[in-house]
Amino acid sequence: MEANDKNDRLAEMFDSGGGDPIRYLKDYGRYLSELLEGLDYEAVARVIQRFDKARHDNSTIFFIGNGGSAATASHFSQDLGEVGRKTGTRCFRTLSLTDNVSYITAMGNDYGYDKIFTCQLENLFREGDVLVAISASGNSANVVEAVKMARRMGGSTVALVGFDGGGLKGLCDHVLHVVTNKGEYGPVEDVHMVLDHMISTFLALANMKC
Repeated sequence: MEANDKNDRLAEMFDSGGGDPIRYLKDYGRYLSELLEGLDYEAVARVIQRFDKARHDNSTIFFIGNGGSAATASHFSQDLGEVGRKTGTRCFRTLSLTDNVSYITAMGNDYGYDKIFTCQLENLFREGDVLVAISASGNSANVVEAVKMARRMGGSTVALVGFDGGGLKGLCDHVLHVVTNKGEYGPVEDVHMVLDHMISTFLALANMKC
């Protein structure tokens, strides 16, 4: 979290409840419900369609992010990658670029942290592949550069963002935007994880019905 970021809504909830943990927890849950209600579900449906097309085309879906978003990238990649095995159907080709610690630290040490994803994409990304960029701020330099590279290489891009959407909002083909005050990392990352489970479980259930 940057020094100037503010969790305005969260601080208001804490203050209004007088520091009572039960009150704060209930208010936090209600706030997450508001954020989920505010999602563009047509955009989510288009991402589902794009993922299914990638599977049909035998394309790979890559996931990237930093910090908490790196954890979401790993989780999302694993959930989506398991759909085919669990349903006895064709698998999604998925890979989180946040998981190879030795490669990431080598690229960061030798070329700079802003290159940790682009260096991997140079070797792995193919025309028609999909890059899912996860960033609460939408401004992480290494994520933005990876999106630009994926577009140059003929791929599709999906952004999971928060706050005002940042630079990724105007860069990506598909944008799932959790609109919050700047600095509300927790709620944004919570909703990003819910989106993972919404999308992955829908695709699993849809394949079970085929």
